[in-house]
This record gives sequence, structure tokens and C-alpha cells, in this order.
Amino acid sequence: MVKFCSLFSGSSGNALFIGTEKTKLLIDAGLSGKRILEALCSIGENPAELSAILISHEHIDHVRGAGIISRKQDVPIYANEATWCAMEFGLGPVKLENRVCFCTGDEFEIGDICVRPFSIPHDAAEPVGYNFFAEGKRITTATDIGHMNKELLSYIEGNDLMLLESNHDVEMLRVGPYPWSLKKRIMGDHGHLSNEMAAKVIAYLAEKGCRNFILGHLSHENNFPELAYQTTYNALTEKQIAVGGDVLLEVASRDRVGKVKIL
Repeated sequence: MVKFCSLFSGSSGNALFIGTEKTKLLIDAGLSGKRILEALCSIGENPAELSAILISHEHIDHVRGAGIISRKQDVPIYANEATWCAMEFGLGPVKLENRVCFCTGDEFEIGDICVRPFSIPHDAAEPVGYNFFAEGKRITTATDIGHMNKELLSYIEGNDLMLLESNHDVEMLRVGPYPWSLKKRIMGDHGHLSNEMAAKVIAYLAEKGCRNFILGHLSHENNFPELAYQTTYNALTEKQIAVGGDVLLEVASRDRVGKVKIL
């Protein structure tokens, strides 16, 4: 049995959980340590049993609570070298033995979960998404994606569950209050994935056999959960893929714990 839950997912903070009976992993810790630990308890997980915190990249909405959780629970933090260099000042003191460095693209094991970090295009030091392999299941998490390419698609195909960024509606972003420089950053090749592109990718992945999708990392200012959902729903329907029948589709909440998935 593999358990997955989006604790929080959005532009204001991100934290995901994946676990087996033996291994408990936190992917990113972008809210206060207190909120994340409370969220873990709310899904029946003991924070003292955390095996590791994995960091996707150094932006504050992904690392805010990582240092305090590591110190409070004596849990290691995993990141690649470039991300460690970019985030270590903001984390506060972390025990040397709890500073674990991996190489992007190389698989490693934490307990009975195999982890493969893969490169994603975003304006950070060396951002990654993650493939998780456990008990014959494959779960992938990928947010903060400026654009999609063939190499990235090769890492996100063939999943039992996929959490993919659906950050913004392009038109809302264009007419919204952000300064033009920020709009260009978000829409750029190293920014964030739009609803429209996320919908196309999910329709493609559904045709490849994936049946469980969660839309994540929605912008508070430039998106609505209903809009993100409907955009992907429409793309699936155009391919004669029935939502609720052929595939399951959900939207991760920015500020509350999502549904627990058991695979």
C-alpha cells in the first residue's frame, strides 16, 4: 500500500506526502513547520516517523518550514548540490548528517521507496520533479515548469498517479495586476505551466494509460480551481476520455489538506 496526499499546493506554499508502512516522505516544506506537522497528524501520520524531506528547489514556497522540521524531528533533508547552495542560508542550522545531497537523474532509495529526481525548466538553481517507485506503483510530482519538452514527457509518462502544475490561466494573467516583468517571467520558458498546457499534457498522459491526476500549484491571483479543472476536463473529453470513469481528476487545495490516495 502506497499513500499519497497533497497537504498544501499553491503559489503560497507547497508540501506533499508519500509513504508506505515503512517509509514516510515529505516533498517540499513551503509553509510553517507547525502547519505542516499539523497537516501530517490530520492524515494519521506521526511526524516523528518522517524518513526524509525532499526539496524540489530553493524558492521560499517550497522550503519555508524545512529547516525547523528537520531540527524538530531530526529528519534528513535531500536536495541536489546547487539547491543546497541556494537554500542553506535560509534554512538555519541543519545537522551535517541531515544534509543529504543527490545527483539529478540518479535513482536512490529511502527505505522501501526508490526516488528518481529529474530536471525541470524553472528559474531556480537546479529544480527537479520526482518519480517515486514503491510496491509496484509509480507516482510523479512535477510543478514549477516553464515549458514541456520530450525529455520531460519521458519522465512523467507511465504513472499510477500524477500531480502536475496547472498554475495560471493565460488570459487572467495577461489582464491581471502583476507588473509586466513578472507576467513575462511566469509565461516564460522557465516560469510556470498554464492551465491550457497542463490540460494538453494530462490528455496525452491519459492516452498513455495514467488514470489518476491531481492539478497542483494553482496561482491565487491568476487562476480558479474550477477553471483549472474545467480546462483539463474539456481536453480529456475532446479525446473521448471520461472523467470519473476512465480517469480521476482532482485539484489540490492551496490552503487545506487534500484527499488521501491509497494505491
